[in-house]
Amino acid sequence: MKLFLDTGNIKEIETYCAIGIIDGVTTNPSLMAKEAGDPREITKRICQIVQGPVSAEVLATDAEGMIREGRDLATIDPHVVIKVPFGKAGVQACKALRTDGVRVNVTLVFSATQALLAAKAGATYVSPFVGRLDDIATDGMELIRQILDIYRNYDFDTEVLVASVRHPMHVVVAAQMGADICTCPPPVVEAMFKHPLTDSGIERFLKDWAVAKGANA
Repeated sequence: MKLFLDTGNIKEIETYCAIGIIDGVTTNPSLMAKEAGDPREITKRICQIVQGPVSAEVLATDAEGMIREGRDLATIDPHVVIKVPFGKAGVQACKALRTDGVRVNVTLVFSATQALLAAKAGATYVSPFVGRLDDIATDGMELIRQILDIYRNYDFDTEVLVASVRHPMHVVVAAQMGADICTCPPPVVEAMFKHPLTDSGIERFLKDWAVAKGANA
């Protein structure tokens, strides 16, 4: 399973890409609004660091505006993937952009029928928001299972990009199900590294080594 970082922060992206575990980045208007500087320049820098898919989201809400903005964003860098919100306008824009050869990430997906329509429009990625479904007492990971089943039935090329990830168990279950990608905020990636037995094990090894060396001194 590919791991994307969900952030627009250059320092965070540099930190985790340097480790060698990040395959791409997803951004959105909320994330980019937190960063100082020109969004186009930030997007270009992210592409240079990641050297993988970088989702840049349109702000337009009508199909013509999304298409126009998507074509413009795609000129920033070959790694840019255009992110459009699901809806009639978003699906129409997805189809037009894909006809142009532009990769598209259809976001804000909350049902299997929405994911099916996005795939039929040729979406490169579909982004179901599992955490937001969990927030309203709906099983977000069950949606992932449904989408994967449908896509496998019909050999859609659209990749399932699990979004709105809140904790490492979302990542674990997504990987068990065979989801293509998880996009995680930096705190979730950081939590994936941690386990108390790892920490105590390192501490014990170092303590045993120090004791043994002291006894032989």
